[in-house]
Amino acid sequence: MASTDIWSSVPQAPADPFPIKKLTSLSHHSLAPVLASPPLAPTPRPRSIFALTARFKADSYDKKVNLGVGAYRDNAGKPWVLPSVKKAQAALIADESVDHEYLSITGLSEFTSSSAKLILGRDSPAIAEKRVASVQTISGTGANHLGAVFLSKFYDYSKLAGGKRQIYISNPTWANHKAIFNSVGITPVDYPYYDAKTVGLDYSGLTQALQSAPNGSVFLLHACAHNPTGVDPTREQWHQLADIFESKGHLAFFDCAYQGFASGDLDGDAYSVRHFVSRKTIPVVICQSFAKNAGLYGERVGALHVVSATQEQNDAVLSQLSVIQRSEISNPPAFGARVVSMILNDASLWSQWQSDVKEMAGRIISMRTALHDLLTNRLKTPPPGQSGSWDHIVKQIGMFSYLGLKPEQVKRIVDEGHIYMTGNSRISMAGLTTGNVEYVAGWIDRVSRE
Repeated sequence: MASTDIWSSVPQAPADPFPIKKLTSLSHHSLAPVLASPPLAPTPRPRSIFALTARFKADSYDKKVNLGVGAYRDNAGKPWVLPSVKKAQAALIADESVDHEYLSITGLSEFTSSSAKLILGRDSPAIAEKRVASVQTISGTGANHLGAVFLSKFYDYSKLAGGKRQIYISNPTWANHKAIFNSVGITPVDYPYYDAKTVGLDYSGLTQALQSAPNGSVFLLHACAHNPTGVDPTREQWHQLADIFESKGHLAFFDCAYQGFASGDLDGDAYSVRHFVSRKTIPVVICQSFAKNAGLYGERVGALHVVSATQEQNDAVLSQLSVIQRSEISNPPAFGARVVSMILNDASLWSQWQSDVKEMAGRIISMRTALHDLLTNRLKTPPPGQSGSWDHIVKQIGMFSYLGLKPEQVKRIVDEGHIYMTGNSRISMAGLTTGNVEYVAGWIDRVSRE
């Protein structure tokens, strides 16, 4: 099966996929036997990041620092509502013509079309040729889930991926990726990504994994600002990776949560996705979130885009995505989508949002520079592992950074320094401020020497 025809087997959904059936009667016996089969789930261990946050909140130390939070904070360490979002919200609330009726099953059309143009480019041939099926989702999590369900139903694993229902996922990755695909019967398989010795990309391991995987395998890729390492391929490496995808017929399942947030350049951060789509022979699925780059964490605004080879395939794909969406959430929420749609389609709000995104990215980049300068020039701190320097701090991109410290060093920083980070030394750069960066650098220096 040619990669360009990957969705040729997807049938058009029936006009009425939800016929009403007559209910059968239930016996009047006790419900206990009926519900006896589900076992009690084990008490879940709190996710390390949530446990870390709880510990931080309970800490009364006056110099405590939270470097675990996965949300943007301003230089005062406070949540920040983007000015563009404030303006859009105010205009939306003041508009008396806005009602609270249901959106369509696939979401607000102005939002889905504009979000597709944001990630693929306004002049995208795929959009012009009507080969992109876009559906509004419950942020990036919902996009990943909807994409996963679609793959589980319509990706022809009997002929592709060596007949195995699996998806290759970077090691490490966002904590929820594996749970989402496991929940739909697609097994996650790790591929090498992070090299702890160099505190950088294991490019050799990544390319070997791509080459050795069965033809037509599914690989989940982070479009930019890899979570949680902050390590991204270069543009030249993205070109080489696309070559392998083409030769092997692999499907690229992109997760894009940080467009614009990574570098401040909305177009530049979409480069990997646009390049893969431009090849025309690589099947591409894209998950998109506006939690980070619009600061709409609680509004859950996202989209799923599936790129097909033809308009006919696209129509069938969209019909089936609609069926899945109808059965799961019926209709997506309106408010956040309307806010984002206004920002993407109003010239003034669009200009303000670009400024907002650059401000967030710029502050994080400045904190990377400050921490790097303190460790390299002022403190002359011994670098981790075999890296030879602290340059990985400024080479990594986006919200997160891997420092390369050992677990025992991290434990001392947390226990004695009251600086909260995960055990693998992943820190959120948004937690650094001009007021605490010297304190944090001092503790990194201390444990690196001792």
